[in-house]
This record gives sequence, structure tokens and C-alpha cells, in this order.
Amino acid sequence: MSGTKSVSLLVLLALLTSWGGIASTNIGGAAGLAVSVDPSGTYEVYVADLGWRFSGSIGAPLVNVAVASGGDAAGNYSEISFDFVSDAARHAAIRAYGNHQTLLFTVTSPNGSPNSFSFPKWNQFPRNLDRLTYAGIFAPPSFNSSSDESPWIFFDSSANAFILSPAANFMASQTGYSANGELQSGISPKIAALPQGFQHQTLLVVERGINRAFDTWGQTLTALQGKTRPANDADRSLKYVGYWTDNGASYYYKTAPSLSYEDTLAAVKSDFDRMAIGLGYIQLDSWFYPKGASGLWNDGGSGIYQYTASPTLFPGSLSAFQQRVGVSLITHARWIDPSSPYRQLYKMSGNVVTDMAYWRAVAAYLSSSGVGTYEQDWLDDKAHTDFNLTDADTFLNNMASGMAQRGLTMQYCMASPRHFLQGSRYNNLTTIRTSADRFVRARWTEFLYTSRLASALGIWPFTDVLLSRETENLLLATLSAGPVGIGDAIGTESRDNLLRSVRRDGVIVKPDVPVTPIDSSFQNAAHAPDAVQLAAASTDFGELRTYYLFAYGQGSNVQAKFSTSELGLDSPTYVYDYFAGAGRVVNPSETVAAPIGDSSLYLIAAPIGPSGIAVLGDLGQFVSMGKKRIPSLTDNGKVHLTIAFADGEQTRVISGYSPVRPAVKAMSGSTGALIYDPVTKLFQIPVMPGPDGTATIRIRKRTRLTVAPPAGQSPAIEN
Repeated sequence: MSGTKSVSLLVLLALLTSWGGIASTNIGGAAGLAVSVDPSGTYEVYVADLGWRFSGSIGAPLVNVAVASGGDAAGNYSEISFDFVSDAARHAAIRAYGNHQTLLFTVTSPNGSPNSFSFPKWNQFPRNLDRLTYAGIFAPPSFNSSSDESPWIFFDSSANAFILSPAANFMASQTGYSANGELQSGISPKIAALPQGFQHQTLLVVERGINRAFDTWGQTLTALQGKTRPANDADRSLKYVGYWTDNGASYYYKTAPSLSYEDTLAAVKSDFDRMAIGLGYIQLDSWFYPKGASGLWNDGGSGIYQYTASPTLFPGSLSAFQQRVGVSLITHARWIDPSSPYRQLYKMSGNVVTDMAYWRAVAAYLSSSGVGTYEQDWLDDKAHTDFNLTDADTFLNNMASGMAQRGLTMQYCMASPRHFLQGSRYNNLTTIRTSADRFVRARWTEFLYTSRLASALGIWPFTDVLLSRETENLLLATLSAGPVGIGDAIGTESRDNLLRSVRRDGVIVKPDVPVTPIDSSFQNAAHAPDAVQLAAASTDFGELRTYYLFAYGQGSNVQAKFSTSELGLDSPTYVYDYFAGAGRVVNPSETVAAPIGDSSLYLIAAPIGPSGIAVLGDLGQFVSMGKKRIPSLTDNGKVHLTIAFADGEQTRVISGYSPVRPAVKAMSGSTGALIYDPVTKLFQIPVMPGPDGTATIRIRKRTRLTVAPPAGQSPAIEN
């Protein structure tokens, strides 16, 4: 009887709809966004401020249409839900959030169903827009092809943007066009059927601004997944400079002449001690464990035989080696070799172990050996499960859970866009490779655009290994706000370069957010692959936000053009060329045209505060206002800033712009003689720490002189 009743209701509903007897159901979202659902099965999203319309049809009449309101981790919402029968009974809902133009689409198969239905599926949506997707190993970007495993980012010539992506089932989902050209989101057609109670969700985000769209989308997705986004110093790989032994490093599958691997890496640690720079960790790549049927450490083409340190290389134990060098370790992992005994001991799928017992055992071993971070490599190549609805989730969930139980963080390597999306679920996935092996100039563009994907999802991007004498590569690694890992041969490190990136204790002085392309770079890249690329990072002190801009040419055009208003700055800014040592005041509406020169351009854009002063910070660091050096800055007509010192640092010099000679007073710690150039309007203040290892100074415009200063200098006194 219940089936007959359901069919009768659907027939009656179809008749009433054809007579125009039932009205559409409507809800509203942020900024005038409107959702309408018609009993006939059509549904529409209208973005009033942009005139954008997304509309499609369920293909069947609807019953049990209801409106509800509530709140979830992403914010307060209104929601329309409804039931329908197409080839199977389904329940669906459209949720509109009140604090941002974001919609969550949900479809459930209460009794199970064929995998033959996508929701949303729009035959009308904003067309003739530029599009960005990511695909394959390391998730490189593409502006001229489509990837069904990627979020889809659309944008127009005014940088208005929308992003469509899965919000669940990341490892089996698919976004793209149907055979009829409809834009849709659902489960990969490789999956034939969906089990009872299966639910899929899709997220649509609309924003004015491409980077704003990424941020809103990523914040919403991680909120819905329950991820606590890690700070940029959440583990040792993020807080300190480290030493890497992966592909492209000096000691990848080889040692220093006449030394064992243990002695080689101990000598690396001694090198850092000699330079008086703290070393935060050492990474051990795939060479450190037995591989292949013979269990050889140097079998470069095989998978893991046993995930323990090779006794040939570490005759004591991994723990004994870690205690010898005295720094934390990061350890690499491949896939499981066909010959490995793990295939008989644990439940597997594809070439990886899904069994929780394995992950508990691995995490216990690593934790007892002084390892802080586990690096899973080859994710989109050999280290993956069979393709189905459950195994990839089980593999990655158990990996994350096992490591978290022992306090270990994780890094993904060779990840696909699916893994980036899946990473929105794990608190302890702190870093991800956004560049192919060995960071060089040819990797810059892919690194920057893929870093935008990673940072949106609360995962810090990693350049991969570089050499410390490579100034531009080291600068970009520092600006990434992720790990800084070098692989120099013993005795060849550039101490001067490293101390631009880090303090003497090895702490990285980094921005608050990673360097990623500005909106105009996205637009240029979509139409001119050889366009100048301009990317920005920032340090946020409330109303005073300092930007760091990195530009480079990819063709014959070698001039960077931008306005500070593009960065969100609405008042005069002092723009300083870091390597040229010169700058000028720039108004928000002004177009800055800066020649790049032979290779790249690095600018610092410092806001001019109420005092009329712009603080450039400690120009001895690449990131001159990084909070590991400048923990606080305010300007209420007088500038107050705090400077943090590492052990052994006696003096740091604070620089800035002032239209007149400023006065400075040490509130804690002490200052030396202020130097002011009346032509460039730039000042320098030597600052020394107090007993707590910090100093706080106050800077203001000078109103009168009480002591005649030496030529080119003024006394560091308050007037």
C-alpha cells in the first residue's frame, strides 16, 4: 500500500504542477543570493549582485518539500529539502548560508540506488568564463583543460568567481560536464551502485575576487569537515629549517665520500653547529628502509619490504641515530612491495595497507625513534588503494588516526587533487608538496598556483628541497610560509642566505599566509601563458598589513604592473625594492610599473599608518615583518613594535619610512643611534634585547631637536 500511495502522490503532484496549482519554494542567502525549488523538479540559484543564474532539473516531480533553518560548523543557514523518485527513491536538500554566498547540495539514497544521478546538474550556469582545474601528480594547474577530480574554479574579467567542488567522498567524486554540456557534481561513473543510506555533498561558493573565493571555499570546507587548521609553526617542519635527503638533495641514495650514512648526517648537524644556526630536523628518504624481495636499502625501484630502518645503514637503531644527532626526524614511505610479509599480516587494498593495526604499529615505531612527521609519498602513483567507495577513505583515515594517536604530523607527497581535498579532514596533515622533485625556477608557476589550492584547504605548501645558495628559491620557500628544507653538500651552505630566512635558532621568519598569485595573475595566466607572474604573501597586524610581492617574467614581458588596491590597501603605502634597497610612496589608485630585470623582483609593501610612518621591519630577513621577528605592531599616531631575538642575537636593525626625521624610545631593551636619510626618507634603528629576549620601541615624528646629531644621524631620544 505504501508504494501505491507514493506513486499516487507523485501523479497528483505532477497534475497540480501542470495546472500551476503549487508555487515554488524559496529561500535567501547572503548578499541577495536566492534559491528557488519548483514542485516540477526544477531548481535555481540566482546571484543578484552578479546577475549569475544556475538552474537545472531533477527530472521528476518533488514531494515532501520543506523549509528549515539552523546552523552548522560553516554558519547559520536556510535549507529546502525534498524527496523524489527517478530510477530510485532519493532525498535532497539545498542549504544557503547567511554569512557568505555559499550553497551546500546534499543527495541521499535511502534504499541504495544505481550511480546514475548527479546533484547539482545545471543546464544553465554562467558561461564564457575562464576556468582553472588541477590534475594528476602534485596537482599542477591548468587553464585550458578539465580535470574531473579537481574543484572547478571559474572567473570573469572583473575577478568575480565561483568554485564548484565535492564536499564529501573526495576520493571517489567527480566534477565536470555531462554529455549534454551540463555542469554537474557527483560520484565517478567507475562506481556502478550506491549503498543504502549513501550521501553525497557538493559545495558552490560565489565571491567577488578569485583569492577571496578560494579562501571562502576552503574555510567552509574545512569547517564542514571539522578540521582545525594548523598554525604556520604547528610542527618542527613548519617552525624550523630542516635538512632533506630526497631526490635532488646531495645525499639522496649516496653518502659523503668515505662516510657512512649515519656519519654523513651527523656531519650535516655539525655544519649547522659550526654556522651557529639551529637545525630543526633531518628528513630520511626512501633509502632508509629495506625494499624489494631482497630487502636492500638501495633498491631504488621497489616498494617497502619492511618499514624499519635498514640495519645495514643503522646498525644500532633509528632511535640511537636520532639521539646521536639530537634533532627530530621526518621519515618517508613508499608503497608496499609485492614481496613484503605485510601482505600476509595485514588487510590491504591495492599497494597499501588499510589495516589499523599496521598504522598503530608504524606510528609506535616512529614515535619511539624520535620521528615527528610521517611523509607518505607516491600517493597518486603506486601508493593507492583499489578504486571504490571505501578503501581510500579507510587507508587515509587510519593513517591519520594512527599518527595522531602518537602525536605525529603528516606530509603528503605526489598527491592528486583528490588527496588535497581529502586533506581537509585531518588536523595532523600539516604540509603537502606543491612542486615536483627538486625546487628550481621551472617549478615556480606550478608551485604558486597549487599552493593556492593547498593553503585554501588549511595545508601548508612545501617547495621540496633546494640549495641554500639559491637565493630566489630560498626566498620563495620562506614566502611559502611552509617548510624550508635544504640539501646542500657538507660545507657548501650559504650562512648569509640562511640567516635571511631564519633566526640563529633556526626558527623560520615567515609570513602569516603563503605566497600565491594575485587575482590579475590568474586572469593573465588564463590568456597569456608567458605573462608576468606576480604573487603575494602578507603579515597581518590588523589595520596594518604588510605585503611581500614576488614577480618574475615567463616570456618577453619583463615588467610587473599592479596597484596596491589589488592587495586590499586603500591608503598610501611605501613600496620597497628589497634587493635594490630603494622605494617610494604609492597611492592605492596608482599603477606601479616595476622592471623585473634579469630574473625576479621582490617588493615589500608597508602601510603608512596614522603616524605617517611605514615600518619595513628587519630587512636582515626576507620576511621583514614576520611575527617570529616582529610579534606585534600598532600605530595610533605613534608606532609601537616588539622585536624578538634568538639566543646569541645581540642587535637587529629596524627600518622604515618617515617624511621627517622620527624620534624613537625604547620601552624595553635598548636602542642605538637612529640613522635617517633626508633624501630617501628612510630610517634605521639598531635595537638590543632586554633580559627576556625581546625589545619594545616607540617611534613618532620628531617635533624638536634637543641635541645636534652627527651628520646623517639623529640621537635615539624621545622629544
